[in-house]
Amino acid sequence: MQSLPLSNVLSLSNAQIAIEAAATLAFAISGLIEAARKRLDAVGVVMVAGLAAFGGGTLRDVLLDRRPFFWVEHAGWLWLLLALCVAAMLFLRDRHFALTEHAMQWPDALGLGLFTATGTQIALDASMPPIVAVLMGMMTAVFGGVLRDIVCNEIPRAFSDHQPYAICSFAGAWVIVGVDALQAPDWVGLTAGAAVAILLRLGALHTGWKLPAWRSGD
Repeated sequence: MQSLPLSNVLSLSNAQIAIEAAATLAFAISGLIEAARKRLDAVGVVMVAGLAAFGGGTLRDVLLDRRPFFWVEHAGWLWLLLALCVAAMLFLRDRHFALTEHAMQWPDALGLGLFTATGTQIALDASMPPIVAVLMGMMTAVFGGVLRDIVCNEIPRAFSDHQPYAICSFAGAWVIVGVDALQAPDWVGLTAGAAVAILLRLGALHTGWKLPAWRSGD
């Protein structure tokens, strides 16, 4: 990876913080909605929203031996999560669920792309091989939703709804690796990789594109 001037390093750090904050908020809302639909109590709502928001990034940090964890380093996000959960429990009602679930497809796609970008770039900064960096980006983007669904006693949607999700993240992560190999500025890879993952996911939602299911015919 090419060396960057100090101003660029600081800018990249701020960009990554902004990306993780936006992605964390998007996935926290998805966890909040699922917890509300399952009629969980206050503790359950906060736990499911927290798992969705922080699960993928925490797994990435554990596997990369990265300390402190990103939500420990930015503890204000925990207060934001608590405030979001309290506000939702006060104002969210049954009639809002269908509309909110549909509307969340956009921020969920945004979170997928943003977490893919930051997870992949962090792994590349740690000098991980390209395939490892790609998997780190994909796990960062997908694992929080997997934990959310497991805790809510659902087969994870990323594995069962047959719409491309992890594949979109996988493709976006390879774009970041390719841009890094060309020694372009890191913000170019972050932007391009996130855009590819987001657009692929939105395209799949718009067209109804489905992955083939397991066929166990006679």
